[in-house]
Amino acid sequence: MDRMQRILDMLETQQNDAFLLYALAKEYEKAGEKEKALETFLELRSLHPDYVGFYYHLGKLYEQLGQPQQAMAIYEEGMQRCKAVGDQHAFSELRTAADDLM
Repeated sequence: MDRMQRILDMLETQQNDAFLLYALAKEYEKAGEKEKALETFLELRSLHPDYVGFYYHLGKLYEQLGQPQQAMAIYEEGMQRCKAVGDQHAFSELRTAADDLM
């Protein structure tokens, strides 16, 4: 069974699990299914806004989709969340991504 199917199977019993949604979004991205990846990242954002690890990846996906304004908005939102939860490492990654986008 492939990795994506295993994640989907786990989500049937662990609905809305933050890590599984993140992993699924990354699998969709790896498979070239960027719209499904975006949809899954946005679901994760809605359900678990303090799961700060995904903001960087969502921003990068927006960059790949040719939407730099959306990417910047996500980086900024992520930095705010990082401050709120005290995650300096993720904040630094987002700050670098935002600086690189400018």
